[in-house]
Amino acid sequence: MESGGNSLPSGPDGVKRKISYFYDPEVGNYYYGQGHPMKPHRIRMTHALLAHYGLLQHMQVIKPTAAKDRDLCKFHADDYVAFLRGITPETQQDQLRQLKRFNVGEDCPVFDGLYSFCQTYAGGSVGGALRLNQGVSDIAINWAGGLHHAKKCEASGFCYVNDIVLAILELLKIHERVLYVDIDIHHGDGVEEAFYATDRVMTVSFHKFGDYFPGTGDVRDIGYGTGKYYSLNVPLDDGIDDETYHSLFKPIMGKVMEIFKPGAVVLQCGADSLSGDRLGCFNLSIKGHAECVKYMRSFNVPLLLLGGGGYTIRNVARCWCYETGVALGIELDDKMPQHEYYEYFGPDYALHVAPSNMENKNSRPLLDDIRSKLLENLSRLQHAPSVPFQERPPNTELQERDEDDEDRDERWDPDFDMDVDSNSLTGRVKSEYAEAEHKDAESYHNHLDSRRDTVTSFKDIACSKVTGSRVDSMAVDEPFIKEEQDKLAEHSDYKPR
Repeated sequence: MESGGNSLPSGPDGVKRKISYFYDPEVGNYYYGQGHPMKPHRIRMTHALLAHYGLLQHMQVIKPTAAKDRDLCKFHADDYVAFLRGITPETQQDQLRQLKRFNVGEDCPVFDGLYSFCQTYAGGSVGGALRLNQGVSDIAINWAGGLHHAKKCEASGFCYVNDIVLAILELLKIHERVLYVDIDIHHGDGVEEAFYATDRVMTVSFHKFGDYFPGTGDVRDIGYGTGKYYSLNVPLDDGIDDETYHSLFKPIMGKVMEIFKPGAVVLQCGADSLSGDRLGCFNLSIKGHAECVKYMRSFNVPLLLLGGGGYTIRNVARCWCYETGVALGIELDDKMPQHEYYEYFGPDYALHVAPSNMENKNSRPLLDDIRSKLLENLSRLQHAPSVPFQERPPNTELQERDEDDEDRDERWDPDFDMDVDSNSLTGRVKSEYAEAEHKDAESYHNHLDSRRDTVTSFKDIACSKVTGSRVDSMAVDEPFIKEEQDKLAEHSDYKPR
């Protein structure tokens, strides 16, 4: 079905979409700490580019409403949410057991405003899902979201709350089937795990696989029970370039759209898969990365675009600005306009950067084998699953604040919210080792235990077992949530890249 998904033209001839763009002016103020590669400041840099390229006037700009405790608890455990709400840098030394239990510390530090940060980025993603459900937007964008590693009862990989799972749960209230696509360099483990045993959500992740965080995402991990063959994993090696990437992405996603027929698509656009990322090892150009957005947009299905990883922040801003233009059908000039963060983009001051000459370790025979395995798995799905009719659960009540109504002049002001945060962070590499049994005869819980046998950042981390394995908020064919394992025994080390 690849021909059915040809990229739409851009510029004046492009097909226009109604787009909602979620942005909170305070999001760039949150700071993970000195030496940490995750910098929310990149969201503010992206917004500055959008303003100066004149893209804001083509979208409805919405300040997200903070997600409430009850919204977060639709996926996350109550005690975990209560912990996030109460923990502060001043009180963390009194809660060492809880920090260990919820995997908060090194990768996922406690910082000022942590819970407000979680509420903000989750509120944007759920708000975007609501806009799609209501039919008032064709595409919703929340570059602050996409934190795909967070689990039901623990933080992971710089992620505390899994806004993606929460948004998908909202979409499932209206749509029988939702497709999740992840182009971050790291495996989208938290989202896959949440929907591993349901056929209502298909997850597709393109990621670096091997001695690399989070260590999951083998091509043989395909889902369990009702969800068998509804999890697709595309494991890749260092140096993959645009052409090689799309030799997999387009045929696989074309077949997914043909077979699964989703009512809505969530695309996580992690920018750490770009060439030159301080934690990444792929070689995608910004146009190559954005081609994924353009391709998924072309199917004319409600689309939620989210951020994710990305640690060379000037390139993250470039990428998400360009992809916003792709969503709008507007081609952007490569010459970057003058703006508050202009000095970040020297010496070329261009929107696009050339890929490197690094070696592509993805051999053609290996890629052909991966593609054939995944297409074979898709062929085992005879038709899109249907859902018995039941009463639909109520929509999440988030009162969105439209920037148009609050201050129309402020929305277009290029100088709006442009404080510079120039803290430089050193890159770190997270690696993790996981083994998985892949025989159908093995039990589901044994499979989970084996694939989550890991710990992050210097210390052995313990995790209490979570009872109850279903998502509470779904009234129709609720997706199963994998149980947490009793203990995490192995550990991984940071290594500077």
